Amino acid sequence: MTVPAIDVDGVTVYYGEVQALDQVRLTVDAGRVCALIGMNGSGKSTLFKTLMGMITPDRGTVRIGGAKPVAARRAGLLGYVPQNEAVDWSFPLSVRDVVTTGRYGRMGFTRRASRADRAAVDEALARVELTDLADRQIGRLSGGQRKRAFVARGIAQGARILLLDEPFAGVDKRSEATITGLLKELTADGATVLISTHDLHALPGLADEAVLLMRRVLVHGAPEEALRPENLALAFGLDVIGQR
Repeated sequence: MTVPAIDVDGVTVYYGEVQALDQVRLTVDAGRVCALIGMNGSGKSTLFKTLMGMITPDRGTVRIGGAKPVAARRAGLLGYVPQNEAVDWSFPLSVRDVVTTGRYGRMGFTRRASRADRAAVDEALARVELTDLADRQIGRLSGGQRKRAFVARGIAQGARILLLDEPFAGVDKRSEATITGLLKELTADGATVLISTHDLHALPGLADEAVLLMRRVLVHGAPEEALRPENLALAFGLDVIGQR
């Protein structure tokens, strides 16, 4: 029996008395791009944090490649591309430094990069087209370039499951196309991607499947199914239909 890449079973999360997730059930198989769609406050960020093991659910279980989230993260199985506002861009790290952090799990306590580590970082930088900017301080990049740097970190890490939190927000078209193309390459090689996005127009060309979330899973199916007006109305309200 094949183990799902992401397996969420009946997950409920509370912040005090506020319910953020309500019995969420979600299974994503290897080699798929799954888009996570929902309005602000729908629980997308909470779900990402739960998948990363940063939040322990009040009820339910999460398995990443058959392992608990923290174990999957420590094993380098799980990679994360955060939202821009979740990062301190003033920190004095170069683009290469950021990508190299993806190799830390393989370096041991010394954090001394081997030839193999440096080669993996160089390859990842080339794949996201940031080789020429490798020595630039991370905060001096454009929004799209920053996103590409964090995708490169996941590639260098060798993560088989990538979580991308709004990677296209405020990015240029080149970066969006580069990231989309890379995700397709990675999933063709058996990796799995869960990506939150507000860009409904790009959904059919981006994802193999889509999830509409409003504290619980409303719809999980083909992008075309998620984009049906009656389903979008469940997740966003009727006003979104006229904006498509």
